[in-house]
Amino acid sequence: MEKTVYIILSDTSTWFSKMIGMYTGRNRNHASIAFDEQLNEMYSFGRKQRYNPINGGFVQENARGGVFKNANCSIFQCKISLSEFEQMQNRVLAFREEQDRYKYNLLGLFGIALRLKIHRENAYFCSQFVATIMNESSTLSIDTPTYLVQPHHIAEHPALHQIYEGHFQYYFLNNNLGDASKWKELAY
Repeated sequence: MEKTVYIILSDTSTWFSKMIGMYTGRNRNHASIAFDEQLNEMYSFGRKQRYNPINGGFVQENARGGVFKNANCSIFQCKISLSEFEQMQNRVLAFREEQDRYKYNLLGLFGIALRLKIHRENAYFCSQFVATIMNESSTLSIDTPTYLVQPHHIAEHPALHQIYEGHFQYYFLNNNLGDASKWKELAY
């Protein structure tokens, strides 16, 4: 039996995302992983409070609101075995159960720029986290050390197939994955 995992790269247009984009020269600078087509189970490392980018860590994200309300995204999928899927989900569940232990690895972003391994206990940045979860699957494992993985490295993985590019809102509307009236509420 096969299951599908989703990798989401997004441009939230926050000042932090724009700063990262100035370094990378790319417009999709946030990475998330999801275990369902509706993106209800979407996880990453990022801000824990909408207006406070400093307080970061492991988060379950809301693709329909918050910083994603006006965001553009690229969505990829990969079919993997049931055992790989469960292994990835279990690893995320372990993060979720102890989420207070984890923090955002801001220093690790400087490590990318300097191409240095900056190890911080229980700290990840978004693409480092997604690559860590992907490495739970032999189908999706990444050769680049996780402390150097950037979102574009993830997008280049040969097992991933892009299924969507555009505004989050239209992904849900075009795929009949949500009530269009909810978007009107979120737009204000």
